[in-house]
Amino acid sequence: MQNLYTFIYLTDLLLVPVFVLSFYTGVELHIAGEGTDHEVWHNWAVFHTIVSLLFMVLGIVHVKSHWGWYKGLKTIGCKGKRKVVLLLSVLFLLAVVSGLLLMFFVDGANSAMGLWHYRMGIFVSVLGVFHILKRKRILYKGVRMHMLGQGGRQK
Repeated sequence: MQNLYTFIYLTDLLLVPVFVLSFYTGVELHIAGEGTDHEVWHNWAVFHTIVSLLFMVLGIVHVKSHWGWYKGLKTIGCKGKRKVVLLLSVLFLLAVVSGLLLMFFVDGANSAMGLWHYRMGIFVSVLGVFHILKRKRILYKGVRMHMLGQGGRQK
């Protein structure tokens, strides 16, 4: 059971830098789309796609590992803070679907779908930052537990 908790924790921890990279590369991709150098746009598109696919996989693992929380919404209801997490989940799903549509069906920069995906990504990112900040203590505590051994000595 300890291995499962470690796996969930490491997945959650990895989501943070991958989230930042996905956001950063998406913004750079959007900026490159405003320019005239297709090669620069293409390079950012490849980098953003790779990072975002990793983010999607980690996000799916994250949601699956917290599936009990989602199932609990049926009995507990969707009130207060739960609404924000549920909204983040729905927006994340929409960003993933629109990103996959872009990847498979849209060729080149400056598409209407690409702009919609970019805006969706901004909303997901804002909510994602709040989601991370709300849980920073848990993440930090886990880092300390994994880095420090018994008695507070570093491993």
